Amino acid sequence: MYNDVVDLRDFYNSPMGHAAQRIIRRYIRATWPNVSGLSVAGIGYATPYLRPLKDEAERVIALMPAQQGVIRWPSEGENVVSLAPEDDLPLPDVSMDRILLVHAVECSEQLRKMLREVWRVLAEGGRVLIVVPNRRGIWARLDHTPFGHGHPYTSGQVSRLLRDNLFQPEQSVAGLFVPPTRSRMALRSAPAFEKIGARWFQTFGGLLFIEAQKQIYAGSVAVAEPSARKRAYVRVVGGTERGSVRDEK
Repeated sequence: MYNDVVDLRDFYNSPMGHAAQRIIRRYIRATWPNVSGLSVAGIGYATPYLRPLKDEAERVIALMPAQQGVIRWPSEGENVVSLAPEDDLPLPDVSMDRILLVHAVECSEQLRKMLREVWRVLAEGGRVLIVVPNRRGIWARLDHTPFGHGHPYTSGQVSRLLRDNLFQPEQSVAGLFVPPTRSRMALRSAPAFEKIGARWFQTFGGLLFIEAQKQIYAGSVAVAEPSARKRAYVRVVGGTERGSVRDEK
């Protein structure tokens, strides 16, 4: 079950959310240090991590599932957020170079269908980055943050899931070692927690960051039945027409 979008917004407006956001952004940028000229999509609640990419990428779009709800983003300028069914993303085939999933995989009720849709819209050689709660980490065990909801994973589970859906895992790293506390002293010490955790306690990071590349295997996997819905496209800043999904009448 997805977190409510208002709860997600409130978390990222809190001191704990700010600390987590700074740390997670560093891991994302370490994985994707340069997205210049690329098309980037975020699925779930990825907007806290799209800001640095938006200033660099050719185009950026955020897709939020109906079960979660949607909030306009960015607050200034043209909105680039679209409400999207997870099993029928409102994007053309092979239209995106990078897709970031945050607050998505652990909450999805149709995960395999969503990953097939991610595969469909990724360009050949495109990459997906999954940020998901680590089953062995403390953040997955406490429900006062969004990372304590949904289904946590191990790195091996996510890698198998990706391979089953025509992705080749390229790298996996654990992060977010600072405990999920409201203590400002502990949150100010977050960089030290990350340095120590990355060296000595990789298994127990709060989150997993797993990047995979789209693979092309002609005729090796059965294709899902075509959707009965009709895609209607909405504008993405700097790009072609993208869409929300409406039921065909």
